[in-house]
Amino acid sequence: MSSLAATPGKAEPPVRLRKPTWKDPRLLVGLLLVLASVAGVTALVGNADQTTDVYAARVEVPIGREVTPEDLTVAAVRLDELQSAYLRVADGIPEDLVATSLLRAGELVPRSSLGAADALDRKPVGLTVDDPLPTGTSTGSRVDVWVSLEGDDGTFEPPTQLLAAAEISELRVSESALGGGSGSTLVHVLVDDERLPELLDALLNEARIAIVLNPGGSE
Repeated sequence: MSSLAATPGKAEPPVRLRKPTWKDPRLLVGLLLVLASVAGVTALVGNADQTTDVYAARVEVPIGREVTPEDLTVAAVRLDELQSAYLRVADGIPEDLVATSLLRAGELVPRSSLGAADALDRKPVGLTVDDPLPTGTSTGSRVDVWVSLEGDDGTFEPPTQLLAAAEISELRVSESALGGGSGSTLVHVLVDDERLPELLDALLNEARIAIVLNPGGSE
């Protein structure tokens, strides 16, 4: 009995991997995605770092006082289109300019808050007040100013309101005079030219001055 020899089957040809080439679309798409990601991160970091050095008030600067380098400090902030509205370090500190509005410590300095002294429409006048000021009275507060003139017999006339909603530009008060204690307080209020002669006349005649807090700022 004859036997047949087993014939082995043909082996499958090995699969050869081709090296990717620049013409491979998958490689091009992956490269574009990487480039887009890098460009996005670069743009994000660049935009976050676009700050401008501007001046901020180191201390409180009252209206009418000249602004000096000692009053200012530098702050790096992102202002975008508002750069021209504030005093930039690159532009320097203008000379012979005064604060035309109150500059509070820590706040950026707007260009609109600086101007020439002769351009002020209100002048600061110092008033010595013997009565205690209400707690919370500070620079920028609005107050009514009342005066009592001394009569011929040595007694003081009934008080009359001389100024309404005058802004306090500077305040020098001792702790004892604030909130019910005794002691005098020097209060600088802003007075327009129309009412200035009447107030100066009251001061020269040693009138008694009383200040009433006007939170609403209404005249």
